[in-house]
Parts: sequence; C-alpha cells; structure tokens
Amino acid sequence: MASTDKQEQKEDKRDEEKGGFLDKVKDFIHDVGEKIEETVGFGKPTADVTAIHIDSIDLKRADIVVDILVTNPNPIPIPLVDINYLIESSGRKLISGKIPDAGTIHAHGSETIKVPLTLIYDDIKSTYNDIEPGSVIPYKVRVELIVDLPVFGNITLPMEKNGEIPVPYKPEIDLQKIKFDSFSFEETSATLFLKVENMNDFDLALNSLEYEMCLGEVSIGGARLSKSAVIGKKGSGVVELPISFRPKEFGSALWDMMRGKGTGYSMKGSLDVNTPFGPMKLPFHREGGRTKLKKADDHDSGNED
Repeated sequence: MASTDKQEQKEDKRDEEKGGFLDKVKDFIHDVGEKIEETVGFGKPTADVTAIHIDSIDLKRADIVVDILVTNPNPIPIPLVDINYLIESSGRKLISGKIPDAGTIHAHGSETIKVPLTLIYDDIKSTYNDIEPGSVIPYKVRVELIVDLPVFGNITLPMEKNGEIPVPYKPEIDLQKIKFDSFSFEETSATLFLKVENMNDFDLALNSLEYEMCLGEVSIGGARLSKSAVIGKKGSGVVELPISFRPKEFGSALWDMMRGKGTGYSMKGSLDVNTPFGPMKLPFHREGGRTKLKKADDHDSGNED
C-alpha cells in the first residue's frame, strides 16, 4: 500500500514538472513573440467598408464597387491571399464568390481596395419570384479579407455593410396626341404629347429622350432631345416633344388623323434618367397604339389605345 502511494506521488511530481516545463515553453514562446512584435513592429491590419458605389445600372444588371480601406501597421508589405464576398437580401443569397491573389498592402500605409461585384437581375428574379421588377430591396454585403501576416500566418478580416438596391422596370410610353402648330403638305411642325408612366418604386428625373417614331407605316424620323421632368415613383407625367414631318407622305393615314379617326403608331427609344441609385438608361418600345392629330387650340386629350 505504501509502495503504491509512493508511486502515485512520483507520477504526480512528474506531471507537475511536465506541466511546469510546458508552461515555461509557452511563456518563452509568448515572450519571443512579444519581443519580435516589439522589435519588428508586427501588428494586425485593419479593414473597413467605407463606401458602396453603383457603377452602372440598367434593366439587366447592376455593377457595384465596394471600397474597402485597409491599413497595414507593419514595416513590410502584407499579401492579400483571397477576398471572399457575399451579397444577401433578407437572409437570401444573391451572389457570392472569391477573388484570389488580390494584391499587396504596402508597408506602414493605408489604401482602398476596390471589389467589383455584378448582380444579374434575371438570375435574382428566377431564383426568388417574389422579388418584383420596380421594387427596391435591402441588401447586406459581407466581405472577408484573408491576409498573410508574418509570424501569425493567414488571418481573416471580416466586415459588412447594409444598403438598398433597385430592381428597375422599364417605363410605359403612350403617345396621347399630336398637336400641329403650322400645317402644309410640304412641311408641318407639331408637338408630340408623350405620357410616361413610371412603374418603379423610386423617382425618375428625366434628362434626355431618344426616340424613333412611325405614324401608320411611315417613319417621321427621330431625335435626341434634352428634356427636364421628374416622374414620381408609381406615377406618370406628360413630356412634350417638338417634331416636323411631311404630311403628303402619309397618304390616307393623314386624312384619318384629320377627321379624328386616329391612326396607328409605333415608337421606340430610351430615357436617360437620374435616380437615387445613380443614372440609368431605360429603353422603351410601343407597338399598336393609336393617336389623333389635333389643332393647336384643341384642349381635348385625344388619347386612344
């Protein structure tokens, strides 16, 4: 019994000595690490999302740039191993990916890393059918910078930022009427009254309009005009466009318009607009509409579909 107690005491002593030795090794490594850090100046880099820009946006896609400010307190450059990114909306993944070998952060410096991301609207709408065109959806950008720090190895710097992004919807265009100011069979000047319906949940500030138009089956040409107007969200407005054309080229279509019967028209073009999310170019195409030619003093709306 006594021999057993002695054996246990020897083992306990060896464990204490072993534990003490390991503690000394850990302390030594820690001290060495601190000395290296004090001598060389190693420290953990910091990173923060400073801004998110919508670089360009249209009906098909949104190109987004995430600005990340990275600060390297160390006396040597720090390699960026990978950049992992994720954009989600209400907990649902919209896109994710990785950018390998993303460059190097200079010693004792700060610089902005630009991370380009692209949202394809057809992919989003096909995956989540409750995300409707014209809506504005919340999003969260999650970014992880993986840097290779000497002594410590790879470390991950996570960050995130919230915002909103639109899923744009093309405007509805309707030619309400044409009012002529001067009339002759050789040359007629008139005004087009275009009703623009904004189907989006955000305002459209119209800068310019580009269009081509046909009355009946005859082209009256097109133009690019600078126009200023604000079409409120889920609202509509009327834009007046001056035109000139040669009535003698229209044949019976002209007489139908003059007698108030109206004539068919088609129209296509694009609107250049400003939005809360940046400038957009929104195309439109109208087929199968009908319109009337009115005198300048006629106040009837004359809209026909």
